[in-house]
Amino acid sequence: MRRVILLSALYFFLELAVANAAGVKNFDIPADGAGPGIRLLVWTPCAETPRELDARGAIFLAVPGCAVTGEKLPLIVISHGRRGWFGGHHDTAAALADAGFVVAALNHPGDTWRDTSRTDSLSVLVERPADIKRLIDYMLDSWPDAARIDARRIGLYGFSFGGYTGLAVVGGNPDLRKGLPSCATSSLLACKQLESGEAPSQPVTSDPRVRAAVIVDPYPAFVFPEKDLKEVAVPVQLWSSDVAQNADGLSGCCAAAIKQRLPMLDYHFVTNAKHFSFLATCSPKEVQGNPTACTDAPGFNRNDFHQQLHAEMIGFFRKHLGENQ
Repeated sequence: MRRVILLSALYFFLELAVANAAGVKNFDIPADGAGPGIRLLVWTPCAETPRELDARGAIFLAVPGCAVTGEKLPLIVISHGRRGWFGGHHDTAAALADAGFVVAALNHPGDTWRDTSRTDSLSVLVERPADIKRLIDYMLDSWPDAARIDARRIGLYGFSFGGYTGLAVVGGNPDLRKGLPSCATSSLLACKQLESGEAPSQPVTSDPRVRAAVIVDPYPAFVFPEKDLKEVAVPVQLWSSDVAQNADGLSGCCAAAIKQRLPMLDYHFVTNAKHFSFLATCSPKEVQGNPTACTDAPGFNRNDFHQQLHAEMIGFFRKHLGENQ
């Protein structure tokens, strides 16, 4: 109880110390030789009063197109989960922007709610980390307010399949080969492709520009041998939902399995949290459309938990990326 009170107080203090709202705007990374076009949503520090925005049934609290405030701003990139979208963590993105971060979330091509053409495939396992590199390139070189970003202060937030993506980006080396242990019992399409003899089209590459990462329930975690996760050389804040809530097949499955393998680890186990409790709180329309992702365990308050999550995350990124200059 004392920990909850302290975290709530910290979150309240952070709210008082930062901007009034988050600005939000869509951008597009054009298709090129590195890959297909990528749609993204960027949240930024904003001095205007926020208002409710309906985005695909989700209710954002933000200011569309607000002028960016601040200089030498840190950048956080967000990688969504399997069949997710760039708005799935909109409250987390807004909280980070309120705290002085530029936040860029992308739709991973071929693995979104709208386009599932390559969900679970070997190509997605290879290309998701490359998508993040393209996103960072765009934000530093082509985004209209790129000059406001401090390229030395880049972090990542990854959930579920985005957690896999984040681990690969910060130096984890996934083992993508035929005969991979655990693949024999997995329903992952990538495992079936590997067993049939298909090979990755290119190496999975990391990005040393990412200096800290928050990773939530990473899946699939079994593709990371212990020795290769030891190569991760940046601080990681790892979050796990509760294995007791694993009726969804994911809760508690993944973070706990790798917590001993990561150096420089800040580990958080969330009692009674389901896997999808890390997604933004659902609007009534979302509850009707996707009750599985919107329903928490009895007695679990997603809003209260997200206040704690955001306070811990903001503190972690400020510690490892530095305060604004």
